[in-house]
Amino acid sequence: MPRRALHFLLLLALPLAAQTPARAPQPTPDPTADELFKLGQQLFDQLAPAEIKAQFEFPSKEQWDTFAARLQGALEGGSLEELAAYEAEARAALTALRLLPGYEDYADWLEQRIDEIQGAQQATSPLVPPPPPKPLPPGVKPPPKIQIPKSSTESSLPHYDLWLARVRTRPAPANAAKLMPRLRAAFVSEGVPAELAWLAEAESSLNPAARSPVGAKGLFQFMPDTAKAMGLGTFLPDDRTDPDKSAHAAARYLKMLHGKFGSWPLALAAYNAGEGRVRRTLTARGAKDFAGIASSLPAETRMYVPKVCALVATRAGVSPEKIPAPRR
Repeated sequence: MPRRALHFLLLLALPLAAQTPARAPQPTPDPTADELFKLGQQLFDQLAPAEIKAQFEFPSKEQWDTFAARLQGALEGGSLEELAAYEAEARAALTALRLLPGYEDYADWLEQRIDEIQGAQQATSPLVPPPPPKPLPPGVKPPPKIQIPKSSTESSLPHYDLWLARVRTRPAPANAAKLMPRLRAAFVSEGVPAELAWLAEAESSLNPAARSPVGAKGLFQFMPDTAKAMGLGTFLPDDRTDPDKSAHAAARYLKMLHGKFGSWPLALAAYNAGEGRVRRTLTARGAKDFAGIASSLPAETRMYVPKVCALVATRAGVSPEKIPAPRR
């Protein structure tokens, strides 16, 4: 396991350490960076398995700051090549997260980011083949193959065919049968096409408790400010982990974004990169659609939008241009 993978593991772990009180929780000021670092060191000492401690030592504060800045820069930067370079250490970090008890929620978030890193590899290195499909559990049928003409979609949605090839033989998450009827019903009740509820697979692997190192949480990975704006509580209880409440909020947010941008690809880009970022980029480029601004958006967003659309096509049989507008 590369040493950088341990740094990434600690980046994921620190927010959890800061949010796990030893007694009945009371509102407290946000911890400082130094306090988070010390908490992470305590967490490593208490929870890291012996085999990990035998191979690694806790990084210095300088190493920590450097890695955190690099990682955040790759996610928010515009270089697919830089994002693609993270696969080895991210995959090693995923292995580490699976070893530590209680970190499955971070692992499910990271697994989707690795998927996007691999997509970036394919986008920048055409000779890299898509990964072979994972074996299906006993009794599970593969999703139907969706035939979509390339000319109708690829021109308006860069990298869509790449993502369709990646996900069309991929089995749905294990809890999809249990959760998706509830999520779809919530979307329909908010006037949003039910098929867009598959957004949750791209965000969280359909884990209601999934969390990211920057503070997003739940099936739809709401950041605290956005969650509050959509009517979700974020403290005792945290509504972001409630499938029904978070689905209603995600549908309302998507509906609002579609009303502002006029298309689902742009609404999805704003969901991932932020409404302001998409608006400024449209203005700066003089563009009107996702294809016109994709190359100026964060690398993660450039992979995220076609990925969600490919999941909708594979899981629900609806190609991107056929997803209806929200009901007013």
